[in-house]
Formats: sequence, structure tokens, C-alpha cells
Amino acid sequence: MTALADGRSVSPVGPRHVAIIMDGNGRWAKARGLPRVMGHREGVKALKRTVEAAPRLGLQCMTVFGFSTENWSRPADEVSDLMGLVRNYLTSDVDRMEREGVRLRVLGRRRGLPADIVEIIERAEARTAQNTRFILQVAFNYGGRADIVDAVHRHVELVMAGEIRWPLVEKTLGAGLSTAGAPDVDLIIRTSGEKRLSNFLLWEAAYAEMVFQDILWPDYGEAALAEAVVAFGARERRFGGVEARTAMAAG
Repeated sequence: MTALADGRSVSPVGPRHVAIIMDGNGRWAKARGLPRVMGHREGVKALKRTVEAAPRLGLQCMTVFGFSTENWSRPADEVSDLMGLVRNYLTSDVDRMEREGVRLRVLGRRRGLPADIVEIIERAEARTAQNTRFILQVAFNYGGRADIVDAVHRHVELVMAGEIRWPLVEKTLGAGLSTAGAPDVDLIIRTSGEKRLSNFLLWEAAYAEMVFQDILWPDYGEAALAEAVVAFGARERRFGGVEARTAMAAG
């Protein structure tokens, strides 16, 4: 059993890879009469708490939805604030990630991002590339459909270069996704009570369990993550078959 900060314990039988749609920053700020950027800033604090708690709960990998390909349509000042938060987070936390064995991967399209953010991302990824304790994947300028399209384009380019042949099969397409190399997604969490994927990890969600929690993201932390992990442990995962398999057997 894993002991938590509040004295509770969690069974080691649980998900290896958890993905989170961090929803509710704007509503958290609105409820307090604050500008939306304050909700996003508190959301970054919640992310730090949650990443720190994840290894204690037996997680090996976490993928979070930071900024989607659709988020560019938000007001320009909000987009600018979000870009600033990413700059600050990746710059200020890379030392801690490197020290604590966290490998950072940033998913999504680099084209269209400000040049300095691309440089910060590449530098942070390079500094943490050899870390093996935990993987943190941040989906930034990411969309599930766009990622699948990009994977198909990569396959076509390799075929035209004579490196591989047709036909395109699931294994080959999966290898072209930005998530390639990470463990399969076991559990997808969405906060704020909303119940949809919003173009997040569409391919990877095929057999993932889903937990929807009625908590706004800035209030998230170890206790809420533990509740989702416990809920996952109570599920029977069939993977399209008849006989149930536990999370441990499936792993």
C-alpha cells in the first residue's frame, strides 16, 4: 500500500499512465471575481501539486492538456497570458524536474508557436531526456485529430523516401503519433464536471477508463488524484474481450 500525505493508503494496483483534461480555471476565477489569468496561474500550481503526488500513487506517466489547437480562438490577451505561463513554468521548473528524475515531453505542433517558446521546450526536453523516474507529457498546441493527420503525413513521407512500404497499419500509425514511446493511457480524467474528450488523445483513448470529477482544476491535488486512482482500481477492464482483467494483469 502507498501512504498519502493525509494518512490514507492507496493500493499499488492502479494505472501506469493517467491523462488529465485540466478544466475549470476560468470558472474558478469567475466565481471569485478575478480575471481569467488568475485561474490559469492557480492551475499551474495545481499541476505542480499533482505531478509531485503522481509517483506516490504508483503512476509512471502523466499527460496533461495544456493548450489545444482550438485555443488560438480565445481572446488575444488570454492567449498571451497562457504563453507567458508556459514560458515561466518550463523555465522555472526544469531544474526541479531534472533533480527529481522527471522526463518532460511536449506533445503537439511546434510550428506556429513563438520561436522563444520552441527554444525553451527543446532545451527543457534535452535536459530531462535521460530521466526515468517519471514522464510528464504536456499537450501544447495539440489536437487529437491533428496528431493523427500528422502521423499519416509522416508515414507518407517515409513511403515516398523508400524507407517503409504501404499499407498503413495501426502499429505504424501509432509510432508516428507525438505520444509514441509512452505507456498506453490507462485512465483519462476530466475535471470541472464536464464529460467529453474535447479532441484529447483520441487514438490513445481507445481502451482507457474515464473518470469525470466535479472539481475545478485550480483546487486539484493529491486527494482528488487518489480518488480517481481508487475509482480506476474498481473497474474491470475487458479490452474488447469477455473475461475481465485487472489493471495489474493488463499491465
